[in-house]
Amino acid sequence: MNARNEHPSLRGALTAVVTPFQDDGGVDHDALRRIVEWQIERGIDGLVPCGTTGEGATLTPDEQQQVIQTVVRAAADRVPVVAGCGSNDTRRTVQAAARAAEVGADALLVVTPYYNKPNPTGMFAHYEAVAAASDRPVVVYNVPSRTGQDLGAEQILRLAGIPGVIAVKEASADLDQIGAILERRPRGFAVLSGDDSLALPTVALGAEGVISVASNVAPAEMSQLVRAAAEGDLETARRLHFRLLPLLRANFIESNPVPVKQALAWMGHCSPRLRPPLGPLAPASAETLRQALSAAALSGVRS
Repeated sequence: MNARNEHPSLRGALTAVVTPFQDDGGVDHDALRRIVEWQIERGIDGLVPCGTTGEGATLTPDEQQQVIQTVVRAAADRVPVVAGCGSNDTRRTVQAAARAAEVGADALLVVTPYYNKPNPTGMFAHYEAVAAASDRPVVVYNVPSRTGQDLGAEQILRLAGIPGVIAVKEASADLDQIGAILERRPRGFAVLSGDDSLALPTVALGAEGVISVASNVAPAEMSQLVRAAAEGDLETARRLHFRLLPLLRANFIESNPVPVKQALAWMGHCSPRLRPPLGPLAPASAETLRQALSAAALSGVRS
């Protein structure tokens, strides 16, 4: 086991950053750098490249490493970078973790293995192997809607006992489960909501923050919402929650990141281009998204 002297502070609103693409399908690193700079200027608390929103599943290993490197260099130690590197193959995940660490990621976001649906002993061994192979701390990513398997509170709490596993991104949308984790978690183990619409209640229960899709287009607003909830200013947190709620819903009117990339395109940050098998937003969905952006009163949205 490698020594881990310091862990990054994972709290507040961390953006699950999109991966911009050029017309030829390659990664648009210039747009990615501009997005990172804008995010930090707007007060975001952390950046998470190469996750679901970053289309990590369709990036080659080299592209994944290059995207992480671009985000790390652009962030320049101003906010932590938590690099998505999970897969359904333990060996590949260990290799991806090593590549992320090589280019300076502060922590690793490791999704539960999908499709092959490991049993509890296999799941524990997977995270144990990834944590043991890297000196970077690990964030467990529980997202049953994507993986077909919910870890559950008991398994998450067991994983929290692995040296180097420091947090969970909890996207089960189950507040009872989130509450059980928060009630019994070990000292220093962070809980981050994986659902924007549950950021307020999750933080009100004691969680550290959210890994957010919506903060791609509303970094200041999501940061303010989480900060207000953490400080007990529920009036402000509720006001921001209900102002953003149509947008939080519209971001999932079609598969993430299809809507949020279109919103970023309307704001002039990047192309709406996606990696197949994802396709463009349907016209009816686009109208719903545009109305949600209007309701959120975000600056910079253009037709």
